[in-house]
Amino acid sequence: MPLLDTPVRLGVQLQPQHAPYPAFRDAVLRLEEMGVDILFNWDHFFPLSGDPDGLHFESWTMLAAWAEQTERVEFGALVNCNSYRNPDLQADMARTIDHISAKNGTGRFIFATGSGWFERDYAEYGYEFGTPGSRLNDLADGLARIEARWAKLNPAPTRDIPVMIGGKGEQKTLRLVARHADIWHSFVRPDDLPHKLEVIERWAEREERDTSDLVVSNELDRRDESDADALYDAGVRLFTLAFHGPDWDYDLVRAWLRWRDAKNAG
Repeated sequence: MPLLDTPVRLGVQLQPQHAPYPAFRDAVLRLEEMGVDILFNWDHFFPLSGDPDGLHFESWTMLAAWAEQTERVEFGALVNCNSYRNPDLQADMARTIDHISAKNGTGRFIFATGSGWFERDYAEYGYEFGTPGSRLNDLADGLARIEARWAKLNPAPTRDIPVMIGGKGEQKTLRLVARHADIWHSFVRPDDLPHKLEVIERWAEREERDTSDLVVSNELDRRDESDADALYDAGVRLFTLAFHGPDWDYDLVRAWLRWRDAKNAG
């Protein structure tokens, strides 16, 4: 599969847990000023680490606030859970946030989505948990409805909202990547990436879709520069960094920004 050679971008995931909201507002401002390319949160209803009943905020309302607060940075959830909201509603919410963020006429929202996995969210909020397979089937149906709704909305989105799909399953997830995604996100190791990209290419041929512009994304958390170099050599151009709060390590972000800039200068 031909690899898209675009400038390296750094996305920071502000995990929406264990801090009051003003701390997130300040972190968003600071990270945008530092030059981060993309800001993410996640789509859950309870903390995923630390105190399971600690402070936590909902994803999409936070993203709408970021759309208004920021000027340059792109943003989204890493990743949205398809199970929690009607697909047509997701499309309308995404379109609205896209317009809120369009300070220069073009929106900055990235629709990153997945099938869901955190059972406590489902149990406490009254969603049917199902199975991994049924949730992926629902995601497939949801993505088709979302794209159809975007085509009907008035006003339309300000741009073709980039679709980011996370996961590595070869039978269903990577087929959805081939069918819908502009960005593929995973935690796949560098030596496994060529095989996964071959799978995406085979599915793309079946789907009759050109994936030559697919951006490959991967995670930096608990990895060093040698790992990042290997991911870069394997074709990754969007690197995400899980940002653990409330005592966020801005020096770590600065280090990865220097690495990004060095790659782009070379």
